[in-house]
Amino acid sequence: MKVLPSTISSVHRFKLLAVCLVLIFLWMVVCKFLDYGQGNQIQLPMPRPHLQTKHIKTNASYTISVLDMGISKEEWDRLQKALDWPSPDQEITQLEQSTSPVKTTFTIVGLKETYKVGEKIHIIITARDHNNNLKLYGGDFFQAKLFNLNLKAGVYGKVVDHRNGTYTVDLLLPWEGQAQVSVRLMHSSEVIKFIKKYWESSFARSHYYGYFEGPGPDGVMISEKVECNLKWGPAGSWIKDSCCCEYKDVKTGTVWQCERPKQLSCDYWVYHERGEIQSPLTPFEKQLILRNLTNVGIPGDTQIINVLPNTSGIGTTEKCRSDLPTPVPAGFYLKDVWKSFVCNTQSFSPPQMINCLKNKIIYLMGDSTTRQWFEFFQTNLPGLTTIHLHVDSQNGPLMAVELTNNIIIHWRPHGLPLQFRKMPAADLHYISNEIDSITGGPHVVVVFTIFAHLVVHPITFYVHKVATIRQAVVALLKRAPTTTVIIKSGNTGLTKNELGNDWHRMQLNTVMREMFSDVKGVVYLDVWQMTSCHYTTEDIHPANVVISNEIDMLLSYICPS
Repeated sequence: MKVLPSTISSVHRFKLLAVCLVLIFLWMVVCKFLDYGQGNQIQLPMPRPHLQTKHIKTNASYTISVLDMGISKEEWDRLQKALDWPSPDQEITQLEQSTSPVKTTFTIVGLKETYKVGEKIHIIITARDHNNNLKLYGGDFFQAKLFNLNLKAGVYGKVVDHRNGTYTVDLLLPWEGQAQVSVRLMHSSEVIKFIKKYWESSFARSHYYGYFEGPGPDGVMISEKVECNLKWGPAGSWIKDSCCCEYKDVKTGTVWQCERPKQLSCDYWVYHERGEIQSPLTPFEKQLILRNLTNVGIPGDTQIINVLPNTSGIGTTEKCRSDLPTPVPAGFYLKDVWKSFVCNTQSFSPPQMINCLKNKIIYLMGDSTTRQWFEFFQTNLPGLTTIHLHVDSQNGPLMAVELTNNIIIHWRPHGLPLQFRKMPAADLHYISNEIDSITGGPHVVVVFTIFAHLVVHPITFYVHKVATIRQAVVALLKRAPTTTVIIKSGNTGLTKNELGNDWHRMQLNTVMREMFSDVKGVVYLDVWQMTSCHYTTEDIHPANVVISNEIDMLLSYICPS
């Protein structure tokens, strides 16, 4: 055998050594990236294109890009325009400078002795502070309605802010008989200013717990309870000293963090539970949001309005279908029945409900407000049997069947963050992932809502959640265009504080409606108006009479003929 010169052998040895060093270095980098051996549940993100991004700075350590939210710069600009809300043009240092519900008044312009059904009355609201000075800027949050308690009638009115201390409302007169006007100051512009400030910041107002269960060092089963929260933004919006086990959903990009347990590894996360709600308010801000200044009816023209019949009538004969616009008002109550102006809705008796849902699979997703719909079907759909899935009936997931007519109804809560009592973390599925797992078709109805549990997290994160759901809905309608997809809007609620109130919920509704405005084949069911003008106490869980009307709306879209 021929022997190579020693100089050539040295070159080969040098190249071999260099290759080995490079491989060792790459292995060390990969191990560090994966946090090898530390028990973290880290999954590699899907590769994404490099885009030109716009950064929204909300405080010194909190920066979110449109790429983080999953939308374009142009869409973010449109959303900001839709969400725009005026703020005081000066710093308020005294309670007396804020809007007073006692000094603020409303007036019916050109009030007549009689009107006809279908006419409108024009309202002017004049805001004043506690010293009776006229307010010179806008931003107050009012709600207005027309009502008649004897007729169990009500209709919603949209308040227009002229940004100079005056506001106007046009109220439709949709029923024959008498009516009165109600205007409430929900929050002053001064309150909305600091509500916006904290909503756009990284301050963690909502807290959660995680339970880790598994064998301890001696083999005996132990349980450890730690704090958990959403990670949002490059630096994260929630940092703890002993941080962190991270759980990233590859498809949505959502990252959940839990403090590292003292004895167990991150692999033993079993349960999720709601935690405390933390108020960020200063003492002065707490004064501004006192109960006697929030959700208070303001004085004004309380005369009885007399409405005569109109032979031409009002209403619509439009068949309920997707892509219909939602007018203001979207309808009205009369004798506790919702009369829609969107489409020709029907009232469904139990046998009609059965006939409508025959051979249908209904997927209800979201929070406890869609669980109310599931519970309504449990009570009112003849022959429906709930399948015992060995779960808490408040947490779900839930399933019910009616075998004779082949009806299947599911309900599942949306994924993290969620303020539910202790439940298996594995049962928390993101709405977009659930929709991705549905084949679809003419026998499938998908209903989702997501608002109540997101008001305590940054608006940018909500945009991100809606963007992922929208992507899943678009994909579903491409593979199965005959699928019925219904978005249930958020509704008004009982809580009116800095941690969750109707202004928050209204803004989330705006985001959802705007982001789905160009998606064809989707129904936007506006229950906001249905809950804001009914005579029962506003609650995040509306009274059964309201739920009954919501179900009639739902079924009118599933079975429009």
